[in-house]
Amino acid sequence: MWSPGKLMGSPGILGEGEVVKGQPFNVGPRYTQLHYIREGAYVMVSPAYDHVRKVRVAIKKISPFEHQTCCQRTLREIQILLCFCHENVIDVYIVQDLMETDLYKLRKSQQLSNDHVCYFLYQILRGLKYIHSANVLHQDLKPSNLLINTTCDLKICDFGLAGIADPEHDHTGFLTEYVATRWYRAPEIMLNSKGYTKSIDIWSVGCILAEMLSNGPIFPGKHYLDQLNHILGILGSPS
Repeated sequence: MWSPGKLMGSPGILGEGEVVKGQPFNVGPRYTQLHYIREGAYVMVSPAYDHVRKVRVAIKKISPFEHQTCCQRTLREIQILLCFCHENVIDVYIVQDLMETDLYKLRKSQQLSNDHVCYFLYQILRGLKYIHSANVLHQDLKPSNLLINTTCDLKICDFGLAGIADPEHDHTGFLTEYVATRWYRAPEIMLNSKGYTKSIDIWSVGCILAEMLSNGPIFPGKHYLDQLNHILGILGSPS
């Protein structure tokens, strides 16, 4: 379907104990061949070779104690992932399954066939059904949080914004603008609804499906009001 080399390039390999893009990875002799893949505000990810299991893995280094928000997200992610065991949900927290790319990078590199769209959607919904069965909302489903390997296996990752599905709970002040990336954010989040349900994840899946089919985001709002205008322009006013 695609070549990992076209998407990832050929980064220089760093030896054990080396620095990955300015960040030291002190992982001991078990993990070698580290190099840079991607990073977030408080996270850096590097692939590595696990000499015990004899497989390639992904190591996620987190600096959670510099900011309170990151502390809370890190704790939430650990607690939730410890409860999950499913082939379409990322398996571990610090050392994760190495997936060659994500849906965002893959879509940017080529137009997806209908077969691939169907297969990816099936895996997204299958993984989400499992997550929702635990009464958990992912709350940040987007193409870059859907990891894919060379055999088109898809795994949902990044549970840093996940929470419990409780429509009776007042999420105001906890689930704010930071819930879901804007383009995939359900209208009720932007309208400051007090009780979120599993429907906010389903909305995100719908946005992802439209993006796979059209090869571009369906609601590419530049800010809060622009996002609502994009939604109303396509779907019309609610009844």
